[in-house]
Amino acid sequence: MVKDKDLSTEQKILEAAKEVFFDKGMHGARMQDIADKAGINKAMLHYYFRSKDKLFETIFIDATNHLFPMLSSILESDKTVFEKIEVLCSEYINQVAKMPYLPVFILSEASRQQEPFLKKLWKRQKPPLKAFTGMIETAIKQKKIKPVHPLQLLMNILSLCIFPFAAQPILQHAAGISKKDYEAMIEERKKIVPQLIIQSIKK
Repeated sequence: MVKDKDLSTEQKILEAAKEVFFDKGMHGARMQDIADKAGINKAMLHYYFRSKDKLFETIFIDATNHLFPMLSSILESDKTVFEKIEVLCSEYINQVAKMPYLPVFILSEASRQQEPFLKKLWKRQKPPLKAFTGMIETAIKQKKIKPVHPLQLLMNILSLCIFPFAAQPILQHAAGISKKDYEAMIEERKKIVPQLIIQSIKK
């Protein structure tokens, strides 16, 4: 039987770890920092999670393990290329909105310790890059879209989806708008981004 108290303590640890990882990065985070943030002692933290690596895997690898299969399922669906782009952008923004600092964290950690970090990140599954490039190359051959390098198109999509999250503190402050209003703008981007992308490649 699992005690509610145990579930509550584990959730507190995971939430605290998210904050510390996002603030200090994987390399700079300490187990003591996480214990302090969770309001528990270090021995209790080690009871639930043996190491910092285990905590990292639980939080971030699980997040990407949900994201990548979701993207793969969209790319492998029977939808048209334009419908896939619409759903890809919408669902990607949905997922990042749940963990808005995840993309920035991943980019930061990858630049600090590329090989070990990426091995942890992609231990179970890599992003469906080949599926995406294959979809675009097929659409070009079928003359459904303009000739475009698949990676250039992917960079455009990711930039338009990720930048508003990365730049939120700056843009929100500069524009003098509330967090609620900014989140409403993020919601609008689920339609705006795919429209921009589709118009750029539509024949």
